[in-house]
Amino acid sequence: MSRLLLIISVAVLILTSALLWAYPPAVGITSKSKNCLTCHVSNGPWQDEAGTIIDILDKQTKASLKQPDGTFLISAHRGETKELVTVIGRRGKDEKRSPYRNGWIFVDPARIASNSLSKFAPGWGVDLPASCRLVGDKYPGYEDDQVTALQFTLRPSDEARDAELSWQIMLTKGESVKGKPKEGMVGNYYEKKVILRVVD
Repeated sequence: MSRLLLIISVAVLILTSALLWAYPPAVGITSKSKNCLTCHVSNGPWQDEAGTIIDILDKQTKASLKQPDGTFLISAHRGETKELVTVIGRRGKDEKRSPYRNGWIFVDPARIASNSLSKFAPGWGVDLPASCRLVGDKYPGYEDDQVTALQFTLRPSDEARDAELSWQIMLTKGESVKGKPKEGMVGNYYEKKVILRVVD
C-alpha cells in the first residue's frame, strides 16, 4: 500500500510541475523563464502600439508616469505608500476586435535566477506584482476604450534602493490548450521598463 501511495505521489508531482511550467507565474517564480514568450506566442492582431494602451497612472492625480523615452518612473520616499493604477488595452469601442483578457507581471531581471518566490525589487513592498484580468473596466479618461484598470500599491522600505523592473504584458483572446500553452490562445507581448526611484 505504501508503495502505491509513493507511485501516486510521484506521478502527481510530475504532473503538477508540468502544469506550473506553463502557468503565468512561471516567469522567474515556478521556473527560471525570463519572459512570457517561453510559454506563449505573440501572434495576435494588437501589435500596433498606436492603438494599444499600456500605462501606469498615479491614482490620486490620474497623471501618467510614462516618460518621453517610453519608460515609467515611480518615485517615492521611504515608507511612503504610492497608490497606482495599471491601464492596459486597446483604443476604441470595438469589442469584437479587442483583447478578452490582459495579463501582466513585474519582474526584477536580476532576481529571476534566485530561489526567492518574490521577483520584485528588493526592499520594495508591492501588493500586486502580477495579475490577469478580463477587459471591460471603465476608468476616467478611458471610457471609450477596451481596457483593464487595476490598482496596486508600492512602498519602499529602509532597505530599498533604486531599481529597474521588466513590466511584461500580454493582451490575449481565447484559451490555451492544456499542457500546450503555445496553442489555442492568440496574444501580443509587450515589455516595458519601470524605474523605481527612492527619494531621500
